[in-house]
Amino acid sequence: MYSYENNNKVRAIIEARRQDARSLSEARSLEVRALSPEIAEIDEELRLTAPKILRAACAGEDITPIKERNQLLLKKRRELIVSLGFPEDYTDIKYTCPKCSDIGFTPDTKICTCYKSLLITENIKSSGIGKLIEEQSFENFSFDVYKDSPENFERMKAVFEKAKTFAEEFGRVKGKNLLMIGNTGTGKTHISTSIAKVVIEKGYDVLYDSVSNIISAFEDDKFRGGYSSGEPKADKYLECDLLIVDDLGTEFLTQFTVSCLYNLFTTRKNRGLSTVISTNLNAKQLLEKYEDRIYSRIVGIDYELLAFVGKDNRLS
Repeated sequence: MYSYENNNKVRAIIEARRQDARSLSEARSLEVRALSPEIAEIDEELRLTAPKILRAACAGEDITPIKERNQLLLKKRRELIVSLGFPEDYTDIKYTCPKCSDIGFTPDTKICTCYKSLLITENIKSSGIGKLIEEQSFENFSFDVYKDSPENFERMKAVFEKAKTFAEEFGRVKGKNLLMIGNTGTGKTHISTSIAKVVIEKGYDVLYDSVSNIISAFEDDKFRGGYSSGEPKADKYLECDLLIVDDLGTEFLTQFTVSCLYNLFTTRKNRGLSTVISTNLNAKQLLEKYEDRIYSRIVGIDYELLAFVGKDNRLS
């Protein structure tokens, strides 16, 4: 589910909101006390209300008179604030989220919608396709460029439905994977982004990155050895709920590269984590470029093949 790092970011955001709301309330209270000595006296008496109630309760005394006096003081305080030209709730603490008072959890200990919304936002930012998600989705995927060929139109409708089903069913079955094959500009990025958007909104950790960047992360981890105290850069690709690998086949192939890819795909498979691979190479070209142990991982029963067809949409 959502990464530890993003959860920490959201907790920090919500705590900052809570502190800001309290600081503003206190600053405004100081302001009205300075303008009205009577408000200052009322605030001092209100400050002592809680200890009075506690003492009375412990002594078995009736606390009703104390509560009634408290309500009268609050009423008088609001009237004085209005007389100063301010709204009667001027000094109240105004939390960003009234449902949870900027705690992140509702009174029944459920995660608040504000917390979930912030998590989705942070996950989109960290996914690698934050801006694209704002522009591309299943809802605005256009089939117009495929209408010049009835065969391509039907094939792309089938590709679209399979991708959408994969996204909507994500999490119900572990380890489902997709291999998206097709020429440049046939819609692979749009579909990848659409999948990421749905999966993130379901509460899962998604990463989208090029194969070159992924391999570079493995290289950095290998060659820096024990000289760095930072977290390994490649671990996130091995641990995220959904990894979308873009442009497979564009990387410079070496023994190390092959080892990285094999480790990546095998580790994710063994952990039951899903992977979506996008490539401009066809199945024959993949077989020619990669040795069988990688080819067999991505072309076969482990991955559902989605073949994109048509002309380059970006030229339309």
